[in-house]
Amino acid sequence: MLKDKKIIIGITAGIAAYKIPYLIRLLIKEGAEVKVIMTPAARDFVTPLTIAVLSKNPCLTEPFERIDGSWNSHVELGNWADLFLIAPATATSLGKMANGIADNLLLATYLAAKCPVYFAPSMDIDMYQHPSTQKNIETLQSFGNKFIAPNSGELASGLCGPGRISEPEDILEILKSHFQVKQSFSKKKVLISAGPTVESIDPVRYISNHSSGLMGYKLAEEFADRGASVTLVSGPTNLKTNYPSINLIDVVSAEEMYHSCIDNFQSSDICIMSAAVSDFKAETIEVSKIKKEKNLSTINLVPTKDILSELGKRKSKNQVLIGFALETDNEFSNAKKKLKNKNLDLIVLNSLKDKGAGFKQKTNKISIIDNEGEIMNFGLKSKEDVAKDIADKIYDFMQTSIFE
Repeated sequence: MLKDKKIIIGITAGIAAYKIPYLIRLLIKEGAEVKVIMTPAARDFVTPLTIAVLSKNPCLTEPFERIDGSWNSHVELGNWADLFLIAPATATSLGKMANGIADNLLLATYLAAKCPVYFAPSMDIDMYQHPSTQKNIETLQSFGNKFIAPNSGELASGLCGPGRISEPEDILEILKSHFQVKQSFSKKKVLISAGPTVESIDPVRYISNHSSGLMGYKLAEEFADRGASVTLVSGPTNLKTNYPSINLIDVVSAEEMYHSCIDNFQSSDICIMSAAVSDFKAETIEVSKIKKEKNLSTINLVPTKDILSELGKRKSKNQVLIGFALETDNEFSNAKKKLKNKNLDLIVLNSLKDKGAGFKQKTNKISIIDNEGEIMNFGLKSKEDVAKDIADKIYDFMQTSIFE
């Protein structure tokens, strides 16, 4: 999996830097091409000569060479790599990464990198558990960076707890898994809808729902990580994504989402409709704000277009269509009915009865039902991990059906 892969390792100034030469040696044995960038302070923990000998490339620490003035271009480095690993990542470097501070070659390269970025924190337990560190880790993950969680164990301070960098062999397996997973949806085009829709009543008021869009965004990022070209049609959310392989289309109303999905459906191999689309809209949208004095007691509603049903009618035999069902009662029977009536291949069910599932949660608890009626249940997980489960199920479904 690592043969001929181009990997940059960024070493920051933590005691765990002594483990990175072992990791470099493992990567070289796997056939990877490795370049290493160190922060100036990291040279106090491991020597550039050791790194250069093991990586078979010069160890870079400065933006330019002071003897001849030659430039170590952070832009070229960022474009060269297939993967960028920052290990160990100290609390200081995490803070700079999260806030766009580029005061050394490593951090400038991080900001210029076009490839997936993994980071493996290493620090003492109190530093690791400090709210600022945890916030920075969360921020970096929101950028699409991949977090390699530290182990718990004896630390350099003598304390025992979380903060110990993952072992080189474990990091190696994570990187190998990245490239293995990345190939699973290579050359596939995936259409995903996310978030709520907003149906105006007047220039001020609207009908909507509590969807944050997080599940759809995590799905888009997971498929992008696995090599797919993703079109993400999103209703109004506070979320952002920086993935180059995700084409984000912002919409507001169910009508706009309908047209965007229809326009992009035919060219898609996989379509996942995770958006919470409004079922109804106002029959008439007032051009001026409705005043309280008008004593308006009713608003006439009409159905919005059923996007999923229309896609089911248009679906070809070589397309996979996945819907979502958020239920409060008779969950499985309602989900199976929707699966059949809308010509879906899979449906993802979650119930508002399950604690930690549904809208405005960072977690979800799902069941996936296929078109043969087989049910796969999952426990409560982060939406990032739920996205992995859904992607895995879609991959397995495509391998065991007519799809290639």
